[in-house]
Amino acid sequence: MMFFRFLSRLPFGILYGISDVLHFLMRYIVRYRREVILENLRLSFPEKSAAEIQSIMNGFYYNLADIIVETVKIPGMSAEEMRRHVRITNAEAIRARIQAGETVIAMGSHQCNWEWYAQAIRAHDIPIDIVYKPLTSEFSGKLLFYIRSHFGGNVVSMHSLPRHLAANRHNPRLIALGSDQVPDIPEQAFWTDFLHRDSPFYPGSERLSRRQKLPVFYLDITRIRRGYYEATIKPVAEPPYDDLPLGSIMERYRDLIEYTIRKHPSDWLWSHKRWKHWREKYAKIVAKLN
Repeated sequence: MMFFRFLSRLPFGILYGISDVLHFLMRYIVRYRREVILENLRLSFPEKSAAEIQSIMNGFYYNLADIIVETVKIPGMSAEEMRRHVRITNAEAIRARIQAGETVIAMGSHQCNWEWYAQAIRAHDIPIDIVYKPLTSEFSGKLLFYIRSHFGGNVVSMHSLPRHLAANRHNPRLIALGSDQVPDIPEQAFWTDFLHRDSPFYPGSERLSRRQKLPVFYLDITRIRRGYYEATIKPVAEPPYDDLPLGSIMERYRDLIEYTIRKHPSDWLWSHKRWKHWREKYAKIVAKLN
């Protein structure tokens, strides 16, 4: 851990020099998940030429390398510095709702630096639960917990989320959920068309919002220039949900994330095996929320 503390105190100029080296290694030497990335891009953008796909893939490797060094940098950043690097356009409006006693759900995605925007929310004095999927590596899990808790946010495993929610039901805050990864139990997923393919989504965000009557937002982030981002917390749905068909919240989220990805395709996590499951693989699929 001492090594990462040392890295976090390096200036951005040096860290981005390291990022450039990482990009070269991942892109040309290691060829990190090259076939997964190419297949994901080709099937998601059938209208694009081979040259366009290669350009997006190259941009993806630059994005991933920057995310790595920027994430390592978090423990060496002050709240003021984080606010300079990630501007939240409507932070005051969200903070006001929480101060008025509301808990809100914010559905994020692996677009640009998802680790930074969760930290930026806390750096803007917004109480936050950062919900994560536990890693198989114990060391990596401890390192990410150390990084993610730097500004005082509650780092909550998705497996302990129900118990955490029950214990903190009277504490207004923002609950940040990364909702664009492949579910652990795809036969219980919400399935819908996404980037030209039938895709499973975690249904927990919609179930939680309906059960506890919580408003839902989408965390949208774009890169302004290297090391600087702009984030907007966009409305998805508001309770009551009695007249809103089941699955509508997930479909609205899907539309928002797909729009973001199409605008800035290199900034999404294409190395993830997002489509390793398909409906026909299972005898029973829950195609709508229960």
